[in-house]
Amino acid sequence: MHPILFRIGSFEVGTYGLMLALGFLAALWLAKRLARQDGLAPDAMVDISLTVLIAGIVGAKALMILVGLFSGESLSQVFSLSMLRAGGAVHGGILAGVAAFFWRVRVLKLPFAKTLDSLSAAVPLGQAIGRLGCLAAGCCYGSFCQEPWAITFHNYDAARFGTPLGEPLHPVQAYFGLSNLIILAVLLTFRRFRKFPGQIAYLYFILEGLFRLVLETWRGDIDRGFWLNVSWLSTGRITAIIFILIGVGIWVWSSRAVKPPAARAKA
Repeated sequence: MHPILFRIGSFEVGTYGLMLALGFLAALWLAKRLARQDGLAPDAMVDISLTVLIAGIVGAKALMILVGLFSGESLSQVFSLSMLRAGGAVHGGILAGVAAFFWRVRVLKLPFAKTLDSLSAAVPLGQAIGRLGCLAAGCCYGSFCQEPWAITFHNYDAARFGTPLGEPLHPVQAYFGLSNLIILAVLLTFRRFRKFPGQIAYLYFILEGLFRLVLETWRGDIDRGFWLNVSWLSTGRITAIIFILIGVGIWVWSSRAVKPPAARAKA
């Protein structure tokens, strides 16, 4: 584990930030490639991706702050340097990014479903690379684990994220990264068989939500927060449910959009 890639005096470069940047560039490369296959302008993907990136950063930080406040942390803790350096709550970033996406697509007058398909298929690649950054930083850590594949953190730089040192934990960051790669493989495979635009997008949201619901079981960090005093109702599970609902909504909307008017009237 290497939270800090290198230091020069007081200046330091975190591995987490580097992996996020690499993940974004990889996802952008794939989105442009898929957009070209779908007859969309690759430059439009760059425009939308940069807008989504900025919104995602703001959304991730905002959700992290909200979770901290609802978890009983003080303002000084929530706005501490270590917390502000953290990447934030990933689903907050994705939800804010989705809102920014719809705004930008409307401005650029692009087809919603087809554009969303191209971007949705690329997102899991960026997420998988970003999770390597989580693993390196020690954030988003897992619960206590007695399995042979448990991981133990020793680097004191991880203490800024509250990561337990010297304790075997579930490598939940790797679990999430593997789930992202599985989703990526499913989406790229399913693209060959889709019958209408929007199918890739709703598959992404539903699969991401389902994986998150399950993998939250092995999360150990308290930053994700719990709601209504229910031990299993974490922020991750709430956003996972929202993801599934968004996926179902896209499914209904996109499938109805391709029906002829007479068929929609009968439905």
